[in-house]
Amino acid sequence: MDGSSRPDSLEERAAVALVALTAAARLGGETALVDFRLGSPTRASVSYKAGDSPVTSADLAVDRRLAEILRGCFPDAGWLSEESEDDHVRLGQNRLIVLDPIDGTRAFMHGDPCWTVAIALVEAGRPIAGIVHAPALGETYAASIGRGATLNGVSIRAAKLASLEGAQVAGPRPAVAALAAAAGFRAEPAPRTPSLAYRLACVASGRIALGLAGANSHDWDIAAADVILREAGAGLVERGGEVSYNQPHTRHDRLLAAPAEWLSRLSSAMNLATPERRA
Repeated sequence: MDGSSRPDSLEERAAVALVALTAAARLGGETALVDFRLGSPTRASVSYKAGDSPVTSADLAVDRRLAEILRGCFPDAGWLSEESEDDHVRLGQNRLIVLDPIDGTRAFMHGDPCWTVAIALVEAGRPIAGIVHAPALGETYAASIGRGATLNGVSIRAAKLASLEGAQVAGPRPAVAALAAAAGFRAEPAPRTPSLAYRLACVASGRIALGLAGANSHDWDIAAADVILREAGAGLVERGGEVSYNQPHTRHDRLLAAPAEWLSRLSSAMNLATPERRA
């Protein structure tokens, strides 16, 4: 999958890349499942990064395995992973692999199956292929630009909403309440979703109507879900506009995922709503 053998069109490149991302995500999921125990604490060792953010030996094992696989598949691409040091060499590269080895580490630690392996290929600052793989749930969301989005191989679309009234919204409860008040509708809070990538993917599949995140998510949390949302007839925006990737700073402002036809109205409402800290 080097530059000399790459298909000519963006759509073709993305479709070929998605095959590699899917295979890698499944292998990463197998690696993580070795230390996952449903309903019980993980077998993996646990340490803490700056800001009291946990990391397990399983996170690091998945990161190492996927680095070996994906750097070989995409030798011309930069690398950005939550569990690898960011040396900013990526900024000089047009293509970038963005990875969260285990999105929802706290869930993984405590035996909650709602965690994912999330991988995206970014080109010119936007994701063109992405996969959100939830091994413990048996669910794999995938998309490449121009080819639609799927869940376990079946096409998915975001919810078609005639009205926002009573819409189910996933995200921090204060943020959900603030958005609903600003947009003038009654929201139904969705159950808590520890993996942000999975939360956004559920908007793409129409399981929930809208998804929110506070101002502390990073590229690796959202890039894979971004392209899945777009290909499912939805979109992801942050306060201030479209999300851009492979920038010097990977952290994002408040985020909103919604069906495309509601994005403009809800984006304006999000800008008026009270900021929230949690993702």
